[in-house]
Amino acid sequence: MSRMQIFIGLLLLATGIRTEGQEGRTRLSGSENYARNRSGVVMIRTEYSANVYVNNMKMDQRAFNRLLDSIQKLDNGGGVLAEQKLDIVLKELNNNPARYIQTTFDYIKQPEQITATGTGFFLTGDGYVATNCHMIDRDNAFIRRQFILTAFRQITDANISALESSWATTFTDQQRSLLYETYSSVYSRLFSMVLYDLRKNIYVVYRSDRERTEPESVEKPASIIIKGQPMPGKDIAILKIETEGQMPVLPLAGIRLPEVGAQLFVYGYPGPVTHNDYVSAESAIEPTLTTGIVSAIKKSVNGWPVIQMDANINHGSSGGPVCNDEGEVVGLTTFGSIENTGGLAAGLNFAVPVAILDEYLDSAGISPRPSKASELFASGLYYFDRQYFGAALKQFEAVRKLNDGYPGIYGYIAECRNNLGKSRTSGPVENILLCIGAFIVLFGLIVWVKGRK
Repeated sequence: MSRMQIFIGLLLLATGIRTEGQEGRTRLSGSENYARNRSGVVMIRTEYSANVYVNNMKMDQRAFNRLLDSIQKLDNGGGVLAEQKLDIVLKELNNNPARYIQTTFDYIKQPEQITATGTGFFLTGDGYVATNCHMIDRDNAFIRRQFILTAFRQITDANISALESSWATTFTDQQRSLLYETYSSVYSRLFSMVLYDLRKNIYVVYRSDRERTEPESVEKPASIIIKGQPMPGKDIAILKIETEGQMPVLPLAGIRLPEVGAQLFVYGYPGPVTHNDYVSAESAIEPTLTTGIVSAIKKSVNGWPVIQMDANINHGSSGGPVCNDEGEVVGLTTFGSIENTGGLAAGLNFAVPVAILDEYLDSAGISPRPSKASELFASGLYYFDRQYFGAALKQFEAVRKLNDGYPGIYGYIAECRNNLGKSRTSGPVENILLCIGAFIVLFGLIVWVKGRK
C-alpha cells in the first residue's frame, strides 16, 4: 500500500467518511421516511367526460290500467292493504317489464363524468412524475361500461322519483331495489345507450404551503410523455406538468431487486380514506403510509420480475412509491390479489420494480435526480432531528427561496425559530474529536511529503 493510499484512508477515517465495502447505509425510521418523502408524493386524477344518449321510456297506460283493475277486483272484500297493492304492482312490473314499459323515439342526453384517482411521485424538480399506466389509460370497453352504469343509475333514480311523485307514495328500500332490477332488465333488453364526445383530462394534485395560511391543494394538467401497458403489461407511465419552482423529488434505488424480508414503506391515496365522509377534504391530499416487508420476488406472466409485499394497499394507491428503509424508491404499487368474494386480499400485493421504470426513463431521455430543494430539505431534516436548529433553519430558508410552496417548509421554519435558544452547538467531545481529526490529517500530510522527498 502506498503512502498516498495510507493518507487517503486516514483522511476518510478522520472525517467520518466510509470507504466502499463498509456499511454506509443510513436507515430511516418510519417517521423519518415520511418526513423526507411525503412532500414528493402526488395524487393522480384522470377525468373522463362524455354525453350518453339513451332512449326515453314511457308506461303503457292501457296495460297498466288493466293491471290496476285486476288488483282492484282482489280487494272486493277489503282485505288487501294499500302497501300490499303496491307490492303486487311492483312485482308484476318486475316479472313482465316489456308488457308495461315502452321505448320511444326520443333520446335523453345525459352528460356524465367519471373520475379515477391514484398515486404518483416526482422524478425531477422540473415536474416529471411516475405512476401506473392503468391510472391514465383505460380501454374503451371499460370506459363505456362505466359511463353506461353511471347514466343508468341517474336515469333510474329520476324515473323512481317520478313514480313516487305521480303515485303520491314513498318507496321502501326493498321496493326501490325491486324497481332497480326492473329498469335494469328493461334497459338491457329494450333500450340502447350511445356514447359521444368522450374526453380525457389528467391532473397531478399536490400540497402547497403558504406562510401564515393553511396549506392548499394545487392541481396541474399533465401530459403523457411515455407509457407502457396496463397489467399484464409493464404498467408504467411518465407524466409532465409545468412547475413554478423546484419540486420535491423522491430518490430512486438501484436496479437491484430488494431482498426478501427487507423493510418497505408504501405511500398512497387509498380510496376508503380519500373519499371517507368523516375525513376533511383539506386533509385528503396527505398521503397514507403503510409498512411491510418484501414477501417474495415473483415473475409476471410475461416473465419480468414483480415485488410481492405484505403492506396494505387499496384502490387509489396504484402508482404510489414503494420505498426501502433508506428512503429510496424500489418500485411502484401496481396490483393486488383478488379474493373469491371479489375484494382485494389483504397483504398480498405487488409492485413493479424500479428497473422497469428505468427502461421508460431511458427511452424518454429523462434523468431522474433529486432537486436542489430536495437535497437542502433532507439536510435540514438531518440537523432538525439532531436539534441543530440554527443549521436546520439555514437549510429550510434556502428551500423556501427555491420553492416557496414546498410542503411543510413553513412549519419547520417556525419550529426552528422558536427553538433557536435550545439549539445544540459543538460541545467539548466534538471539539476533541475535531482536534484529533486535524492532527491525523496533519500527520498524514507530513508522511506524504517525506515520502515524496
